[in-house]
Amino acid sequence: MYDSFTQLSQLTRRTFLGNVVSGLAGVGLMQLLSEDSLARASTWQPGVGQTHHLAKAKRVLQIMCPGAASHMDLWEHKPSLDKYHGQPLPGEEEFVSFQGKNGNLMKSPWPFAPAGESGKRISTLLPHMAKHVDDIAFWHSMHSKTNTHGPGCVFMNTGHATEGFPSAGAWTSYALGSENDNLPTYVAIPDIRGEPPNGKANWSNGFLPARHQAIMMSDQQPIRNLARPNRVSQAEDVASRKLLARLNQGFAAANPAETDLQARVAAYELAAKMQLSAPEVSDLSRESAETHKQYGTTDSNKLKAAYARNCLLARRLLERGVRHVNLYCASRASGVDGLLNWDAHKTLKADYDRHCPVFDQPTAALLTDLKESGLLEDTLVLWTTEFGRMPTHQAGTAGRDHNPDGFTCWMMGAGVRGGTSYGATDEFGRRAEVNPTSVWDFYATVLHLLGFDHEQLTWYHNGLDRRLTDVHGHLIKDVLS
Repeated sequence: MYDSFTQLSQLTRRTFLGNVVSGLAGVGLMQLLSEDSLARASTWQPGVGQTHHLAKAKRVLQIMCPGAASHMDLWEHKPSLDKYHGQPLPGEEEFVSFQGKNGNLMKSPWPFAPAGESGKRISTLLPHMAKHVDDIAFWHSMHSKTNTHGPGCVFMNTGHATEGFPSAGAWTSYALGSENDNLPTYVAIPDIRGEPPNGKANWSNGFLPARHQAIMMSDQQPIRNLARPNRVSQAEDVASRKLLARLNQGFAAANPAETDLQARVAAYELAAKMQLSAPEVSDLSRESAETHKQYGTTDSNKLKAAYARNCLLARRLLERGVRHVNLYCASRASGVDGLLNWDAHKTLKADYDRHCPVFDQPTAALLTDLKESGLLEDTLVLWTTEFGRMPTHQAGTAGRDHNPDGFTCWMMGAGVRGGTSYGATDEFGRRAEVNPTSVWDFYATVLHLLGFDHEQLTWYHNGLDRRLTDVHGHLIKDVLS
């Protein structure tokens, strides 16, 4: 008690007041810092490269394989399918899926082998992709709302199973804006065999301004000839553009809410800039012979060569500042064999033996190229498909039916913890069982890596603040580095 009394008596009025002032100053500083943080958040502007928090990724490559690529034949090893091959699926002996009744359990026609330092087992169908497993974070417990290709593809690309909503790439374009004023912010590269199910709805701007819809490009369908006709002189061309600009500016001033015109003006201005930039970016002859060999652009398999050229085009777009590239492998229907390729209802082995070589080497070469060039450090790579396939064979066939209850997607690159597998389906691959994840969780994590809070990246439409993740989605921290 004596010591306490002595200390108290030594606390002078000046010391007491000084301590009070210091404490109040600290409180004030905390308030100022808090207000500054709120001010920065409230002054965030879309389309100028600003983010909600420090971003790991500056751009996205999304490889989409429409047709429902089979998870248990590509990415997720299921030993129980080998063990119980030919036996009924327990509890679902009479299950009727998309195209009808299912038969018994069917093992994968191809063995799985460990790859990389992580020892991750993937199908021997993908020897080139196996070299990248240590950089990939697999999401093995994805599930979907639909078992139909069209709505499934749209759901995977937009977070909504109906058309009319912005795609993930459109949200990226809106949020980040352009790194290259002479090229589109968002590019979709469809397969040579045609557009995916539900077509352009997969890369639509939805209710976002029209400039955020993807521009379609491919090696087989480059940007159309935008050059000035020979009969029009350069002086006439310049004068016409100036007159059109004055008319547009006058209309815009009189109609400030008319966003369609502004979007169209921006589109034509971009088209003019692309007269010089687009031919250069799509000129694959500038690449070395070794690069073409690595990708397989001259392969005797025309489907493989065409997809390989699209992969090479995707890399050239990314390194020139395009924010989001959608690269498709397979399509709605094929003029070559009439199949979706990944949609193996009847002849799984024949279909995948034919199609996996189309996908494997070019995709792996693209990933290698991104890594060796350093682009992978700030490029987020996504591999997606609309849903999975049944562990049973479809009755009367040697194929698998649709399965929305469990499938695999994956990501790699900027901010991703490589060599990991998050979640799992049950022992047969029938349903997401361990840490089930949704399309919304997937995109909440994608947006986080791009520097955005998925709940704060919104657009007001029809009385609601709409977002890519709808009213759902959780950040999956386990796949982050």
